[in-house]
Amino acid sequence: MKRIWPVLFFLAAACKHQDYNVDLIVKNAVVYTVDSNFTTATAFVVNNGKIISVGNSDTIEKKYAAKEVVDAGGKAVYPGFIDAHSHFYSYGISLQEAHLENTKSWQEVVDSVSAFARRNPEGWITGHGWDQNKWTVKQFPDKAKLDSLFPVRPVILSRIDGHAIMVNQAALNIAGIKPGQTINGGKIETVNGKLTGLLVDNAEGLVRKKIPLPGDALADSAFLDAQRNCFAAGLTTVEDCGLPYTMINTIEQLQHRGSLKMRMYVMLSDNPEDFAYLFKRGIYKTPRLDVRAFKVYADGALGSRGACLLQPYSDQKNWRGFLLSDQKHFLDVAQKLAAKGFQMCTHAIGDSANRVMLKIYAGVLKGKNDRRWRIEHAQVLAPEDIRYFGDYSIIPSVQPTHATSDMYWAGTRLGKARIKTAYAYKQLLQQNGWLPLGTDFPVENINPMYTFYAAVERKDLKGFPSGGFQPENALTREQALRGMTIWAAKAQFEENEKGSIEPGKFADFVILDNDIMKTDGANLPNVKVLKTYVNGEKVYEKK
Repeated sequence: MKRIWPVLFFLAAACKHQDYNVDLIVKNAVVYTVDSNFTTATAFVVNNGKIISVGNSDTIEKKYAAKEVVDAGGKAVYPGFIDAHSHFYSYGISLQEAHLENTKSWQEVVDSVSAFARRNPEGWITGHGWDQNKWTVKQFPDKAKLDSLFPVRPVILSRIDGHAIMVNQAALNIAGIKPGQTINGGKIETVNGKLTGLLVDNAEGLVRKKIPLPGDALADSAFLDAQRNCFAAGLTTVEDCGLPYTMINTIEQLQHRGSLKMRMYVMLSDNPEDFAYLFKRGIYKTPRLDVRAFKVYADGALGSRGACLLQPYSDQKNWRGFLLSDQKHFLDVAQKLAAKGFQMCTHAIGDSANRVMLKIYAGVLKGKNDRRWRIEHAQVLAPEDIRYFGDYSIIPSVQPTHATSDMYWAGTRLGKARIKTAYAYKQLLQQNGWLPLGTDFPVENINPMYTFYAAVERKDLKGFPSGGFQPENALTREQALRGMTIWAAKAQFEENEKGSIEPGKFADFVILDNDIMKTDGANLPNVKVLKTYVNGEKVYEKK
């Protein structure tokens, strides 16, 4: 009996201690909770993928015993970053293509494409990222060099914004495109009656629909390669804007297998098949996948002069761009989505496109509401139209790096007057008191630090301009961090489960090597992610 009592005492003590066992404690940190008061803490506790306690390191260590303890060594910890507007799958596909982002001329593009074609000797030749605004000769190219190098093999090269492509004659032949052909909401460029190979906005679809769909292996690689890079950048949730419904099954399978751990908010595309799919299925929500929104395109991009303006482009008289569909289509979509309870998210760049969509939204929403319908980009606005965002609770979803990428030439497109209410993030924030931030990657870099830097400093990576581009529209650091976390979560109806480090929320967080709330502004782009956690699981660690 004497031997049994010590054993029973040990078991009783173990059972009592078990009451406090948890999966993870993060301690000795500067924890930016991003709660309503923007409080800081030094530690928090994770169990079963969720945060259960936030507070002082000493108090937490006395109360809980964890399977794993992360000593942050005084480093700053933030909620996992959320990209409120990206093209996650397209970015993954672009990683399998010729990379043209850093080319400085059309000849460099051709050289990169040739090298890619040698490494990939079969099928379509695809590339992404060229931007004529970065070239010495800032003109759209023509297809002559591509035709000479690839007389039979089709080539399709996407401009950085995805709103224009260059193709060769082989691709034009496959699509059946002829000189003089026209298309609503797009442009098939000809010079002296001959096709140049440049296709803008809706004209792209004539060629894109002829490209064979990626096989399962390529689709899987695209998602997983994109995930790897995004985790390394500190992203724990991405919004994928404009996927076909057929990709939902691929995402579900990858997440079910446990290989795709990224949380995703998916906007389906504006086409009958996607409407039919979600109208039948209804809002679809799991802890890692949320499908309740539709992405609509009102116009094109400013860089390719497809953005629809109220007055002609300053650098191209008699040209105002164009809407990608007629206004009746946009109204029909808005009425259907309002009736079914889905979110409408519309790409609108030009002041005319923004006015059209804001007025359609206003007519359907009829005052303040909590539908959280969004204007993606909200890039160029007539001053008198900004009020619509606040009057009708319309959410402007913006991308700060667009301002610092476009600032070199946007004034040439718009002129001195219009540029003042372009990229007007502070004015837009004031409308509803909150503003989700994203990147639009792969149009811009995936790095959230670049988003933060562009939002608060309004400068490019070289520190230009010294005083910032239209600094009156810079955000504070707190506003920028909220825009990348809790406000981005709110834009997707998920502010009660993510976006801050608070009890009951998913344990998605990042540890950085420098505190972005305090470090010198010029150093912000150089801040690196040390560790990224999703659901309390470490998914990235800097080597």
